[in-house]
Order: sequence, then C-alpha cells, then structure tokens
Amino acid sequence: MASRVQCSVQNGFRFFSLSTPGFRNSKTSLQISLRKFKYFSPSRGAIYCTGSGKDTVYGEDTFILTTPLYYVNAPPHMGSAYTTIAADAIARFQRLLGKSVVFITGTDEHGEKIANSAAANGSTPSEHCDAVSQAYEALWKELNISYDKFIRTTDPIHETIVKEFYTKVLASGDIYRADYEGLYCISCEEYKDEKELLENNCCPVHLKSCIRRKEDNYFFALSKYQKQLEEILSENSNFVQPSFRLNEVQGWVKSGLRDFSISRSSVSWGIPVPNDPNQTIYVWFDALLGYISALLADKKQIDLQTAISAGWPASLHLIGKDILRFHAVYWPAMLLSAGVSLPKKVFGHGFLTKDGLKMGKSLGNTLEPSELLQKFGPDAVRYFFLKEVEFGSDGDYSEDRFINIVNANLANTIGNLLNRTLALLRKNCESTISVDAATAADGTTFCGTVEKLVAKAREHYEKLELSSACASILEIGSAGNAYIDERAPWALFKQGENGFKTASKDLVIVLEAIRIIAVALSPVTPSLSMRIYNQLGFSEAEFKSVSWSDTRWGGLQQGHVTAKPKPVFSRFDLKIEAGDEAPKQQIKKRGKQKVQQVIES
Repeated sequence: MASRVQCSVQNGFRFFSLSTPGFRNSKTSLQISLRKFKYFSPSRGAIYCTGSGKDTVYGEDTFILTTPLYYVNAPPHMGSAYTTIAADAIARFQRLLGKSVVFITGTDEHGEKIANSAAANGSTPSEHCDAVSQAYEALWKELNISYDKFIRTTDPIHETIVKEFYTKVLASGDIYRADYEGLYCISCEEYKDEKELLENNCCPVHLKSCIRRKEDNYFFALSKYQKQLEEILSENSNFVQPSFRLNEVQGWVKSGLRDFSISRSSVSWGIPVPNDPNQTIYVWFDALLGYISALLADKKQIDLQTAISAGWPASLHLIGKDILRFHAVYWPAMLLSAGVSLPKKVFGHGFLTKDGLKMGKSLGNTLEPSELLQKFGPDAVRYFFLKEVEFGSDGDYSEDRFINIVNANLANTIGNLLNRTLALLRKNCESTISVDAATAADGTTFCGTVEKLVAKAREHYEKLELSSACASILEIGSAGNAYIDERAPWALFKQGENGFKTASKDLVIVLEAIRIIAVALSPVTPSLSMRIYNQLGFSEAEFKSVSWSDTRWGGLQQGHVTAKPKPVFSRFDLKIEAGDEAPKQQIKKRGKQKVQQVIES
C-alpha cells in the first residue's frame, strides 16, 4: 500500500499537469494535505537497462518509432495527421536503409473527457472509443500510413502492462497518497492556477469554466529524479530534439520538479489502481505505457519483461510540442523508477497554423484531413506539410499556397519532366532505353550533381530535416529540367545519326534522374513514386523492393522498355467563378482573407 502523506503547497509540494503550452511556473491554488510523508528516496544514477537489471543489446538495424497515442474524445484532425505523416516518412526512410522498423501508433482511450463525450453522443465509453479508434485507422489507410502496430489503451494486454508497471514503481517507493483541492479544467484534464484563468474561472485554452474539485489520489515522486534528469539532459544533447526544445526541457527541470497525480477517484472510465480499485490510473501514467505494450501484439507471454525484450527502447518518440513535458520529463522519470531503459530520442515538432487561434479537438475548429484528402489526395497532402513546414517549427496552411506548391513541385518540376521525356522517348526510340544509364552519363557532370543532392537528401532525412530532404530531391528535378532544356534533344533527333545518339543518351540521363527522385521521395509521396516507377516500366513488386542503394546512378539498363506516357500528377486549378461546379482536380477559390490558427498535435 502506498504511504499517505500530509503537507501544504506552501511547504513546496504542488501537483501540476503540463499538457498546456505556455504553462507558467507559479504558485497553484491546489491545497494538498500530505499524511505520513514517507517514501524511500535512494540516490541512483541513470538506468539504461531492462527490467531484469541486465543490459540488452539490440542490433543496429532495429528502429522503433512511435507517434503519440491519440486521444479519442473526438475524431482525428490535421494536427494528429501531421505527426503521423512525418512518422511514416521517417519509418519508410529507415526501411529504405534496411532497418527492421517497428512503427507504433494507436489511441489513448481512458479518462473523463472520453466518458463525457460518449454520454453526449448517447453511447457507452466503449462504443465511443471503438468508433473513434476506427476513424483513426481509416484515416491512416487513406494517408498511406505504413504503421506496424496499432495499440489501444483499452486492450487487455495494455491494462496488464500498466498494472505491472504501476506495481514496480510502487515497490520502488515512488508512489504515495495525498489529498488536494483546486479549480479543474475537464478539457485539459488538469488543475489550474487561479492566476492563469480568465473571468468566471474560465480556462484560457478552452474558454470553459473550471470547476472546483477536491480529490484523494496517488502521486508519483517526480521530484526524486530531479538530479538524474538534469544529468541525462546535460550528458545526452540528442535526447530531446530540436535543440531549442532541449533548452526548454532543461529550463523546466532546473526550475524544480514537483510530484504529480497519477490517479483519479472521480473517474470510473480507466484502469483500476492495483492497490485501490476505487481509483483509476490517470491518463498519462496509462497512455505512455502503450509504447511498450504495443510490442506484445504478437506475443504469447504477456508481461513487462517480454515487452521490453521485444525491442525496447524506442529509437524515436515523435510528438507535438504541447506534450513535450510528459515525454521528456514525466516518462523518463517513470522509466527510471521502474528500472526500464529510456527512449533514445524525443522529438517535439511545432503546430500547424491557420487563422491565428490554437486549433484542437476540444475547440472544434480543426482543419479536417478528410476534406483535404478528398480534394487533393494523399500525395499532395503529405508533400505539402512535410516540404513546406520546417520540421520542429510551427507552419502555416492556406489553400492557395497549398495548390501553388504542389502544382509547381509535383505537377511541373517532377511530373511534367517525366511526361515530356517519356513522350520524346516513345516518339523517337519506341519507349526503349538505348544505352545503360551509367554509360550515358560518361563525360557529363550531371550524374555528379545528382549524387551530391542524393547524399544531401539522405543526411537531411537522418537528421529529421524532412523539409530540407524534399528540397534537395526537388533540386534534382530542377537540374533535370535545366539539363533537358539546355540539351534540346527534340532538336538533336533531327540532326543525323550522331545527333540521334546524343539525344537518346540525354533522355536516358533525365529518366535516370527521375527514377532516383522516385526512390528518394518515396518516404514522402509513396503513391506518386510508385506511379513514376510504373511509368518508367517497372512493376509494383519491383518498386516495393527498392532500397536507398537504388538511389545510386545506373538503374536504367539498355533495352528496358518504359510505359506509354501519361501524367503521374495532375495540376489543381483555382476556380474563381462563383456558382460553377468544380470538376476533378479543380478547386474553387475560397476568398482572399487570410486566417491563422494553430492545430493541436
């Protein structure tokens, strides 16, 4: 049984939940009474081992990647889609490198907000979770998300792991019981400092009145791990990325860590606390364990050690910056307490902006991914958000800009280059490659240019600089357009046998560059890349078997036959006339007023 303790907030103890960006480190209105303040606090260094106490060495070819487990109080929005698109691009790139990738995503399905949402919709919490979780899976399919494991926190396997983990932390002396009272925001699922509230005790994030609540809960001794976390962050500069996020986390830790609540007595929709069935485990002490329980999806033995042995630690937690504290402060401390290894890296990306207001499911003002997919398709959506948003920073969406970017980059620079080159090959060479690409490039500098850009793209991918990776690959397309315009093969074909041979080689050089583009861009636009490969005369199976080594120059061989030219990416046209029906690939212009809102990730 966890010990029960008493003291006041003035004595230096404060509960806080950090889900809100802009949280201020100020005194809280919580009044916490601590009874029998008693828990063991041994000093120990950072632990990088499995629950067995033995170091486990995983092969360098293993790469475990996670998105957040998305909260199912409402359907998915563009913020969650953005995180998952980025994660998918990273997973696909790692697979191209030959890594054994485990890409984990899923849904967080417990808590008061979910119970309330279900009641509002006239359904049970279980029915509500089923519906929204299925909506996430359906959206991931539409976006071509290649996840390996989808974990739901209502899964009995997950509950088993959460309870075992809780018991290990309890045995470490890091869980105790306390009473507290304060103003509680149901939407944030956290207590608020009265100083940060608006009129009538309204939450500044959700603009809803907070309610006064008093509860008797269990707490995790986060403050006990202050020094260890400081050392970890100081000694491992790659643990939190980008670097400015690391600075934020170090600032939070140095300002002083305070213990936090890990249970709720007033919430029935959750996993019961093992040593007190009258309480349920609070969302984060539940949901974060999904990254580990997901590894048990195909295992017969269901326990924490088996899950850890299945591949933990994670190579990368990919999250929105609003939940950075949970993943970079709470989660490492919880793992240290249980003797489980820490993830290798936590990357906090920025928000998407549209209309100047923070957007999220709770506010009901999100950018709907399903609408974007219906208008533009997955390749355009994936490309725009990964190319135009510097990964890690905030980024803006506007429909005009979206259309202009995908038209210029995908339809023109890449698509049109492929189409016109294949048309020339069909007209003059019967769609047949006349010479090996390696031979065709002899005596030119173009091959070297492409190789340098491919190397840059790989380096950017490895650093999670997705926008820069796209830019480097696009430069190959621009170089290809410049090359074919300068060489003018359409004219050379009319200049006798020598001109014909030269023109034929030029077409092979350009098509080889486009083949390399297809491979290098496939983490971002998998469907478009496959269509390009099909146009180049390769089968779907051949495309699916490519690796990053296929970005080397020399893939096209003499005698290879390409397909009949057809567009791989059609332009989207802005349609201005009011009342006209927009035909396929035409989008009605919505007006010139610019809006900026922030999408919660």
